[in-house]
Amino acid sequence: MRTRAAGAAAGRGVLGLEIRKKQQEVVGFLEANKIDFKELDIAGDEDNRRWMRENVPGEKKPQNGIPLPPQIFNEEQYCGDFDSFFSAKEENIIYSFLGLAPPPDSKEEEGETATEETEEIAMEGVEGEAEEEEETAEGEEEPGEDEDS
Repeated sequence: MRTRAAGAAAGRGVLGLEIRKKQQEVVGFLEANKIDFKELDIAGDEDNRRWMRENVPGEKKPQNGIPLPPQIFNEEQYCGDFDSFFSAKEENIIYSFLGLAPPPDSKEEEGETATEETEEIAMEGVEGEAEEEEETAEGEEEPGEDEDS
């Protein structure tokens, strides 16, 4: 199985910390379940950032049109954002969410999934995106307020 996912350290401030925690939760889950992935840096690579923005479906984009990381893909197929990931995990349908066949010992029922030879998960997210969103946020955060609360 081949997999790629994108992510890295998020920006400063409350929003950056929240994004970083979400990315770490997704990456931690993929690693713990031995699901191959590759993180794609959208802060340092404009092509990755553009690809993510163009491939998140319109109905999943926020009002400003810029989706926040992490965004999860199986190759070119959009799986969802962190909230969708979390819900799928809670409902025990995470492998279906990712477009993967569940492992033999999983309680998740097997439905339509990608073939193992072509599986690729992409989790989009990174530092520059968080900082960009912080700057365009509604001005709720005062300068210097980057506490974890």
